[in-house]
Amino acid sequence: MRVAIVENTRYTHHGQVGVALHEAGAMIDLYKPWLDGRLPALGTFDALVAFGGEQNALADDTHPYLPDLAALMHDAALAGKAVLGVCLGSQVLARGAGAENHIGTTPEFGWHEVDLTPEGRADPVLSHLPPRFTIFEWHSDTFTLPPGAVQLATNANAPVQSYRVGRAGYAMQFHFEANRAVVADWKRSFPEVMEAQAPGWMALHPEHAATKGVQADANGLAIARAWVALI
Repeated sequence: MRVAIVENTRYTHHGQVGVALHEAGAMIDLYKPWLDGRLPALGTFDALVAFGGEQNALADDTHPYLPDLAALMHDAALAGKAVLGVCLGSQVLARGAGAENHIGTTPEFGWHEVDLTPEGRADPVLSHLPPRFTIFEWHSDTFTLPPGAVQLATNANAPVQSYRVGRAGYAMQFHFEANRAVVADWKRSFPEVMEAQAPGWMALHPEHAATKGVQADANGLAIARAWVALI
């Protein structure tokens, strides 16, 4: 299988998604449009992944490729291809699918609980999880459920945590790719930013990683493997 991965920032970790793709022997084509504006053509991949970034989904002035990425993700999902949007990627897919993007309205950081909807409990990717599961969050923006999409997960902070478009177009507001190693690297790279997101979190990190992080790692890898199985 050939998988196109779109990185939206220089600080991208593939994390659990990378683990599952390598287990499956996937061939990876890597795109960095924040650097050169390049995106894959629709017919050149079996699956498409768009990871997170510090920009928002409407930041066309600084990241002019975003409208094209939104359209590409939605078109690929409607064509039945496996598509995965993580955090910013989920917000960009929502844009392409006709949702409303809300900027700066829902800050959420750290390991949090997310609830599956009835549709999520029956979904081929998320049904492997407990009805309420722990996962890592780091976002300030959110979106409405796109027209025709199936809502899969929710919580009180950001009601649309996950949805599906078409057969295998998945959006995950949460960072399920972020295992404990990824979070630890973020902690080393952005200590001031993370502490500002949740004052006191840096001191609590070891305890949370040893408890909530262990659960989140298992949940994230289950999601990644189940999505890769749909390619």
